[in-house]
Amino acid sequence: MTNVPFEVRAAHPRDWRKLRELRLEALLDTPEAFGSTYEESVRRTRRQWRTMARDFNYFVAHDDGTFLGMASGGYHDDVPDTAWLYGMYVTPEARGTRVASELVDAVASWARGRGYSALYLHVSADVARARRFYQRVGFVETGEQHAMSRDPALTLVTMRRGLDNV
Repeated sequence: MTNVPFEVRAAHPRDWRKLRELRLEALLDTPEAFGSTYEESVRRTRRQWRTMARDFNYFVAHDDGTFLGMASGGYHDDVPDTAWLYGMYVTPEARGTRVASELVDAVASWARGRGYSALYLHVSADVARARRFYQRVGFVETGEQHAMSRDPALTLVTMRRGLDNV
């Protein structure tokens, strides 16, 4: 599936149902990669999902309305003045295509447009596939690691990507 036709765009509030569906799929697929759980996410109300679609700065990759992936750009309260990549997920059918790298590029462009020189993320040490992908698209490990707040048994690795060439 290397030549999947798709478009990456900012999510709209009307995307809340598809965003919910994709997020729940992600939480079932790789629960150790996310700060929230399937159980808490499935209980969110329609209003909460609409708010997330509107306010959480999601970018989605889609093929004629079928969502193939998502990522969000945001901030980290504990690390002021930095831009972060959150909630990255690509469906199994779209893995190995350009979907993931273009989602990362969309978030990186968002961050650069706000004056940031770098984009950060946390990746679970247990998800080697994700760590290798992030390295391929220019992220480097900062040396910082910490326990995930929802599950201290999971270690998060901090990575950084400069935005000079975005």
